[in-house]
Amino acid sequence: MDTLTKPLPDYLVTRYEGWKATRYEQNKSWFRRLADEGQRPPMMVISCCDSRVNVNDLFSAQPGDIFLHRNIANLVPPYEPDGDPHGTSAAVEYAVSVLKVAHLLVLGHSNCGGVQGCADMCSGKLPELEEKASFIGRWLDILRPGYERVKDIEDEPQRLRALEQQAVKESLSNLIGFPFVKSAVEAEELSLHGLWVDIREGALLNYDGRKDDFVPV
Repeated sequence: MDTLTKPLPDYLVTRYEGWKATRYEQNKSWFRRLADEGQRPPMMVISCCDSRVNVNDLFSAQPGDIFLHRNIANLVPPYEPDGDPHGTSAAVEYAVSVLKVAHLLVLGHSNCGGVQGCADMCSGKLPELEEKASFIGRWLDILRPGYERVKDIEDEPQRLRALEQQAVKESLSNLIGFPFVKSAVEAEELSLHGLWVDIREGALLNYDGRKDDFVPV
């Protein structure tokens, strides 16, 4: 391992030093309280790995506010207690069963590369993602049902936006399949929320289940 690791790039060292000298020093007591008393975030957010989506910035969150899980295309897989490793499912279980978060948000976004990859895979443009060995392809299989629902939309940008929002809806549908999520929702101890953010315009849309549509916040 010694031959594989390298020193941290200078610009990251500089950024860390700036954070330590300002935000940490100005909030030292709060950081120490978090360390000593543990975390009690009121919400979990499942977001895309995309570097352009800054969840903490979007909600003006401070350390301790959000239990954040990121993955490709902000997807939640179906409930599968098969004994295999499941990172997203483990994060959901911890948030709901251990941290007892009050809100669970799924946050999708515009110009999502993962959603584009799913569309290209399902339409035959990226056959390499169909290979069993493709981690990306097998993960994006979660969104295949959503692709089938929107594939006949002729306008491509509109179709991709619809598929991005299908990713949110598919994840919400899969979440309620987790017994501990369903029981918490039914006990009114947990609420589920679906969101989609437009990176270019800064608009945030909320999924309204009664209308089966995303409406501006």
